[in-house]
Amino acid sequence: MNAPASTSMPRALPADHRERLLGVAREVSFPLGARLFEEGGQADRFWIIRTGTVDLDMRVPGRRAAVIESLGHNELLGWSWLYPPHVWHLGAEATSLLRAYEFDARPVRAMCQSDPEFGRSIARWVGEVVAHRLQAARVRLLDLYAPYGSGTVH
Repeated sequence: MNAPASTSMPRALPADHRERLLGVAREVSFPLGARLFEEGGQADRFWIIRTGTVDLDMRVPGRRAAVIESLGHNELLGWSWLYPPHVWHLGAEATSLLRAYEFDARPVRAMCQSDPEFGRSIARWVGEVVAHRLQAARVRLLDLYAPYGSGTVH
């Protein structure tokens, strides 16, 4: 299930908000197989993927972690930083060399508080990502564990 275009950072945020957000980013890279975060861990940062891919996964008792979705170029990696209690709901692993913009959550949340228009823009974007990820998780888990799979996405 590919992310809708509206969840891609360049399409989701107005140019001035993109520039402001990228102004507090730092460039990072991770090797193939790196775990970026674990379900239940403290969500204190997030990333926008520049190049490479990341698998989002969910722990399933008695089984291997289930891959929920793969993310790539311009996609938001991590949304739990915005909503209390700021704890990761999924895990993430680089499935190729990953280059990304990394953001410290506290200054971004402060920017959202100090500029309501910027905050609404970020919240709308992240909310669309959350809605998409919940649907992706539902479809994937039905594919894995329902007797007949999920069929088609509606």
